Amino acid sequence: MRQSFEESTDPSFGSKHLPLIRQAMAAQGLDGLLLPHEDEHQNEYLPAANDRLAWATGFTGSAGAAVILKDKAAVFVDGRYTIQVRDQVDRSLFEIRDLVEGGVPAYLTEVAKAGQVIGYDPRLHSPETLERLQAAAAAVGATLKPVAANPLDEAWADRPAQPCAPVVPHPLAYAGEDSKAKRARIGAALGEADVAVLTAPASMAWLFNIRGGDVIRSPLPLAQAILNRDGTAQLFLDPAKVTEDLPAWLGNEVALQPSDTLPAALDGLKGKTVLIDPAQSSAWYFERLASAGAKIVRAMDPCALPRACKNDVEIEGSRKAHARDGAALTRFLYWLATEGQVSPPDELEAVTKLEGLREATGMLKDLSFDTIAGAGSNAAICHYHPSARLNQRAKLGSLLLVDSGGQYLDGTTDVTRTVAIGEPSAEMAERFTLVLKGHLALGRVRFPVGTTGSALDALARLPLWMAGLDYDHGTGHGVGSYLGVHEGPHRISKMPNSVALQPGMVVSNEPGFYKDGEYGIRIENLQVVTPASSIAGGERSMLGFEQLTLAPIDRRLMVKALMSAEEIAQIDAYHARVVEVIAPQLDAPIANWLKAVCAPL
Repeated sequence: MRQSFEESTDPSFGSKHLPLIRQAMAAQGLDGLLLPHEDEHQNEYLPAANDRLAWATGFTGSAGAAVILKDKAAVFVDGRYTIQVRDQVDRSLFEIRDLVEGGVPAYLTEVAKAGQVIGYDPRLHSPETLERLQAAAAAVGATLKPVAANPLDEAWADRPAQPCAPVVPHPLAYAGEDSKAKRARIGAALGEADVAVLTAPASMAWLFNIRGGDVIRSPLPLAQAILNRDGTAQLFLDPAKVTEDLPAWLGNEVALQPSDTLPAALDGLKGKTVLIDPAQSSAWYFERLASAGAKIVRAMDPCALPRACKNDVEIEGSRKAHARDGAALTRFLYWLATEGQVSPPDELEAVTKLEGLREATGMLKDLSFDTIAGAGSNAAICHYHPSARLNQRAKLGSLLLVDSGGQYLDGTTDVTRTVAIGEPSAEMAERFTLVLKGHLALGRVRFPVGTTGSALDALARLPLWMAGLDYDHGTGHGVGSYLGVHEGPHRISKMPNSVALQPGMVVSNEPGFYKDGEYGIRIENLQVVTPASSIAGGERSMLGFEQLTLAPIDRRLMVKALMSAEEIAQIDAYHARVVEVIAPQLDAPIANWLKAVCAPL
């Protein structure tokens, strides 16, 4: 289970840890330090040992950064975390800045001074990000200096040990394609490159059909690989993680190498043309390869797109995982609809109850992320995580938002339901219905081959826009197959994305609405892109979506008068499918309740 600072972080972290960091900076002759959220593997979710931003500032969100200077400091977050950061970070020590609008580069041009030397750890920054930061510093006459030893690491006396979870085979019954075949087709697609250097943990897991436990809430191993054009590879892995049956599973075409031999192996690529992804690999790799005399080709990780397009075995596994997970979630929603209406739970009670129901399936390997249970005003923090310090009890006349998911050998789930506790207000129901209308539009859309998620994003927002409302997060993210709950390269978002949606891609559909200080609403299903098919009278074949998530949506919050006949038929059909798949897994009282709450509108 996740090791993190969720329970222990508080605004006092800054007063405790900033002096230690500044002391370590001074010892290296630095005037400042750049601190991204990402770790050496560019992970979104981090092992406790690599959660540097949380240790320095108290902020525990999954995206952010900080700049620490001798006399001032700032924390940068995006729109998801504007409320959370104000609660977790001491604003007398850290200025709160927007990560997207201007971000760290703009801040450097404002506060850095000519002659200052600001340190950065090249293992933590992508080359593209680093180039922008270097340009910003140079514009005011400051210098960015790579550090051999991160001052924060030097200051962190009680830093947890690096994770060392065993790496195990991921059976073909779940993977659907053996590693030899994957390596052959990825190697053949390298184009002009002789080799690809792979550093993303998800690529290690997918390409070699292995799983680990080094990354929180994700069955990922921390490792690197060099893949040759002929499909042979070197896999760099801490020997302590190698299980007894792993070498035979990998076969003779994969050479297992200790992690500490990677620098020498990169040096050995002199004269080779090397493909490496600047979005997945830190600047350290590019600097090392350039020093070695390799010709670098910057391109997307060649595993990313094939991994995103799930094969038939993975899609069927996802259906099974969602059916199992949906039954656990339905039992939880029944509990909320019965006991929870008489004695409303607090957030931590809801989290414990739902996690226990998932564990009761006997097949849960882990959660896919820390459960978000937001009661009342906490639900307005769209990526809020409950803690003992912030815990709120649901009240009658309020909303409870629960965003959760599980990791199963056959699939990864992520689902959000917003539930009325007691009688909701007319405004809550109206805005829930607007969110639902957008959710339904994105679920039923048909679209031509080549369409990106960016082109579909407005469908989910349109009902809210027409009421002068919106939400500050993406509408959909990719999801792995017993891998990370956030997976690229596709997404559904306002932000431009050049990756077209393709059959087999799993993506979330999660519009929302958040009224600061009062309540929050989000409805989320996972859906898979279906193969192209024709529409009567149409001239082009169209892709579509199949709903994977199966759990009731609170009908008490639906304003039927705001819904079209098409939308009513769509939600009725969805609920009929929920009953068909989920009810047979339930005891009679819960099955009967499910049939009642899924009755046609």
